[in-house]
Amino acid sequence: MSAHRALFLVPGEGPYLLSHSVGCLPRAARARLDDDMLTPWAELGSDGWGNWLGVIDRFRGAASGLLGVEPEEICPQPTVSSALFNLLSGLKREPGRDVLLASAHAFSSLVFAMERLQRLGYRLELLPEDVDPGDPQSWIDAIDERVAAVVPMHVHSNSGVISPIVEIATAARRHGVFSIVDAAQSVGILPVTPRAWGVDAVLGTSVKWLCGGPGAPFLWIRRELVAEIEPIDVGWFSHENPFAFDVRDFRYAGDARRFWGGTPTIAPFSLATTGIETIASIGVDAALEWNRTLIAHLEVAADCRFDMTRQGGTLCLTAEDIEGLATALGDAGCRFDRRGDVVRASFHVWNSIEDAELVGGILRDFPARQIGADRPDQRKPLGRAA
Repeated sequence: MSAHRALFLVPGEGPYLLSHSVGCLPRAARARLDDDMLTPWAELGSDGWGNWLGVIDRFRGAASGLLGVEPEEICPQPTVSSALFNLLSGLKREPGRDVLLASAHAFSSLVFAMERLQRLGYRLELLPEDVDPGDPQSWIDAIDERVAAVVPMHVHSNSGVISPIVEIATAARRHGVFSIVDAAQSVGILPVTPRAWGVDAVLGTSVKWLCGGPGAPFLWIRRELVAEIEPIDVGWFSHENPFAFDVRDFRYAGDARRFWGGTPTIAPFSLATTGIETIASIGVDAALEWNRTLIAHLEVAADCRFDMTRQGGTLCLTAEDIEGLATALGDAGCRFDRRGDVVRASFHVWNSIEDAELVGGILRDFPARQIGADRPDQRKPLGRAA
């Protein structure tokens, strides 16, 4: 059994393999929610805001500690896609620079948000489906002076492929392009190091590997750039002084809080802080090492090998008999999910060697191929979305 399983409430009796979707609830979260949100509400009513805003401060501190950045560079967000929209809407426009660049393998919600920004004069361009988003040259060839912002996923949700973030950021700086990384599928299982990467912004969420529940995404923005960006979607907590209450005097907050908006939610960020602190106490490096250890045990049981050198924490698998594989996993009590013909399964800190061997035994009977392991040998031309 994993040494860390006792820290979490793990649903079901079989292996829970859905960290890429919803991480398990930390046992400490319920008491923390009561202390942070419910008790002040019951005992103080409206005067509980002092306590509640302290929850946001702790969330910013926990998230910044995980990323190795400053709390002032972190802003809570309602969703990852709304964070992206808000950030891009505030960029200063330059004549002739109107392209938003992403991959067709990006998470659909982000692409939908970028499509709507065409109403503000942007054009969306996507690296086509047959272009490997893990190939640095594909991004380098696509980034030029027409591009306003590039938005790679750190880890792709349908394949587990890692984008070459450092190479993308280097190309972006060379051409004066704003770089934004979607780290939703990586933060909590892979190192997310914005400063070392050299990117301008990072979007993340607490619901997956950070075990923080839904409703608590975050935006990191490089502090040197904050004053240059004026988001459209603002509210009183985007104000330099939220309690000024002068409707004729809006002044953007001097730090990342300018992306905050209206009256904030509190409960999700209490839960998320507990999740982040729990994972941080274990260590992201330790979580990744355990993930790879369990995959190695799975490989022995399955008599196969998976290439994890450019992969996140999720095994994205297909098989000749995908229905048989899914049925066998379900019959064994495994909690996993499917995206079409792709079975996704993730090992986290609560999973055990027995879990890995169980899954590996099933894969021996239903041989599976790893999605994203076969890279195209030749680069394809850039595709454009209308």
